[in-house]
Amino acid sequence: MSAITTHVLDTSTGRPAAGVPITLSLREGDSWRELGRGATDADGRLRTLLPAGPLVRGSYRIVFDTGAYARSHTHQPFYPAVTVDFDVHETSGHYHIPLLLSPYGYSTYRGS
Repeated sequence: MSAITTHVLDTSTGRPAAGVPITLSLREGDSWRELGRGATDADGRLRTLLPAGPLVRGSYRIVFDTGAYARSHTHQPFYPAVTVDFDVHETSGHYHIPLLLSPYGYSTYRGS
């Protein structure tokens, strides 16, 4: 399992959000270097953003393509993307970044 994982739940349906495209990047100076990408599985999870191994200290960005998910469910997206920036201080830790999604709102937190 990757040291950075995510889980997306569609709170409007009460179900996992399957098929959400996601990218993970690391800040390098004034730009971002993509580290991994994938899409959530049938349980709304993405466990393979990074290869196994320790993390690098730094600022990370995870981008959820919520527009693609909305369009696949015949909704016009209000939020076409959700971007979450977070800092990794403990390189031996696990960082789980869940997203609770609805057509007109979202929230996130550091999960376990």
